[in-house]
Amino acid sequence: MLKELIIKNFAIIDDMNIRFETGLTVLSGETGAGKSIIINAVNLLLGSRASSKMIRDGYDAAELSAFFVVPEASRAAAIMAENGYAPEEGLLVRRIIAGNDRHRVYINDRRATMQMLAAITGDLASISGQHAHQGLLNEETHLAILDHYGTLLPLVKKVSDQYEKVVPLFQALEDLKEKKNNREKEMDLLRYQVAEIADADIVPEEDKFLEKERSRLKHSETLHKIVYLAIETLYGADGAILERLGEIRKEMEKAASLDDELSGILDVLSSHYFGLEDVTESFRKYLGGLDLETDRLESVDARLDMINRMKRKHGGSLEALFKKRDAIDNELRAIDNLDEEIQRVERRLSKVYEQLAALSRSLSKKRKDVAGNFAKSVEKELADLKMEGTRFSVDLSHPSKGNVASPWLCVDGYQLSLTGIDRAAFMIAPNVGESLKALSAIASGGELSRVVLALKAILAKTDSVGTVIFDEVDAGIGGAVAGVVGKKLNSLAKKHQLICITHLPQIARFGKHHFYIEKRVQDGRTTTVIKPMSQEKRVTELARMLDGEEVTQTALDHARALIEH
Repeated sequence: MLKELIIKNFAIIDDMNIRFETGLTVLSGETGAGKSIIINAVNLLLGSRASSKMIRDGYDAAELSAFFVVPEASRAAAIMAENGYAPEEGLLVRRIIAGNDRHRVYINDRRATMQMLAAITGDLASISGQHAHQGLLNEETHLAILDHYGTLLPLVKKVSDQYEKVVPLFQALEDLKEKKNNREKEMDLLRYQVAEIADADIVPEEDKFLEKERSRLKHSETLHKIVYLAIETLYGADGAILERLGEIRKEMEKAASLDDELSGILDVLSSHYFGLEDVTESFRKYLGGLDLETDRLESVDARLDMINRMKRKHGGSLEALFKKRDAIDNELRAIDNLDEEIQRVERRLSKVYEQLAALSRSLSKKRKDVAGNFAKSVEKELADLKMEGTRFSVDLSHPSKGNVASPWLCVDGYQLSLTGIDRAAFMIAPNVGESLKALSAIASGGELSRVVLALKAILAKTDSVGTVIFDEVDAGIGGAVAGVVGKKLNSLAKKHQLICITHLPQIARFGKHHFYIEKRVQDGRTTTVIKPMSQEKRVTELARMLDGEEVTQTALDHARALIEH
């Protein structure tokens, strides 16, 4: 149940704190006083979309908070526990509506997502207002209401889970069949690509080797000149380094024979001498292998151009090219095994589809069984709400397969969806002698309000929602009808915490708790305030609701009688 609601800097509300109790709580006040703003705040705390336009003028952000007591065995408690919250401590929801539209959600003082907020609060509270009235006219909601009444939601969940297994398998099968149809053309293309790569006969890192060779070939004359000069300087020219070094070595050998302390130095000198001989020989070999012909450079350029074209075509590098080749090889093998894969998917799809078909047939049969009892229950509730003689029925139909050509997405010729093969439409005849018509054909807002209330009363037996907020439940009604609506709300309040916004004293008199909402001008600004009503103030408020701003003694006596009665 909702224990506390705090609203700050929201619309025309400056700072408001409301504490709620069990039973029926009534909110009343003049039109435009801000009652709908409070409903909007609760909606946001239950997960509806926020906008920076909701922030009170002059402020950067609005802040909304609500504290709920969470029933121990509820779905909300299970979700909280799964996500590391302690449901026994209750649920504190806080939303910051920011001026830059970067809104934030906190659950028990931890940053959370909107999805998490909606999941936890889904079974804690619901709002039945103008949206509920309009939603009831949408036949897409009727099937869900019937399933709720018949406790068929677990079976609907099984159908939906199985349907979500069938669809991807069906799509995979269609893709495989399309691939099979295009197999020859596709295989020709793949074989061409493999042959093109094979014919190129490229080896790993060949492009790097060729780049080095091209650089050597382009500068071969310069390289030949430098290396040749080095050989001449070391060995070939008069007074070459090796010649002079050889002479020094011979002299040092004589010296070392006279003083063995020079033997170590002589060894180092000899090592350098022979090392330079090796260097000279390496230079000669390098010159012997240096290609000065332009034909080889043209050949290398042509090979590099071809490799670069292949790289651009197949991923931008040789590594990507080789990966592409391997992937094509794998795809060709997969195409060769396509028939086997199609058979495997068909076997799996057939098994999953048969389970879906059986579940859908079972769900459809149960809906037929439930529909009659549901219609009788609605008629009984409507009779209690001064709509005696009203006939109500559920028209169950099956959408034909239409443009859905695949038998995998149909059962017994009827189109499948996440909710099975059925559609439901509520039909009603409010007046004796009239034929049943679609609920959307009802002209009276008062009748529609009572249908909404009747459905709420019926679903209360299976509804796990702890708090129900009614806005505009009194739309289009008055007098004796308002009285029976009030009694019905009072009855519902024994099973749920009810919060009801009303303009009718016949309904307000049933409130166990009563708050008055009004607009005031403070410091040159309009603000909404809320006040709990004492018993005597309730009498005055009901009198105002009966008689307008000029409260007469007669209205006060009438109001006191209403409350006492």
